[in-house]
Amino acid sequence: MTKHLVLEKKAQPDETVRCGPMALTPHVREDYWMFRVRLTAEQAVVAFPKFRTVGIGFAVETDWNTNLPYTCDAVKIYEHIAHNVGDDSITREDCVAAIRLLQDAIEAGVAGAV
Repeated sequence: MTKHLVLEKKAQPDETVRCGPMALTPHVREDYWMFRVRLTAEQAVVAFPKFRTVGIGFAVETDWNTNLPYTCDAVKIYEHIAHNVGDDSITREDCVAAIRLLQDAIEAGVAGAV
């Protein structure tokens, strides 16, 4: 059974560094997000601006910068980021539901121009 998930939002400027035709990954960190769905007090799935799109990953990672664009399938995103879950009490079902909640918010245009 999926637990009650809450979508949070905040203004988050895109911190992607652009050098001519090159773009460098923004400093992705726990507080760099435009949408967040908390799974526990310590872990959340977040959506953040990156490379003129929005990436989705875990707020707390064991390795840096593991995310995929929001346009990928929710299960594919989960499978790509799952090694960062960090807590055995967090279920696959909750993570996929959280990712879909983020995707729906982005698709609805709540994020503004992507």
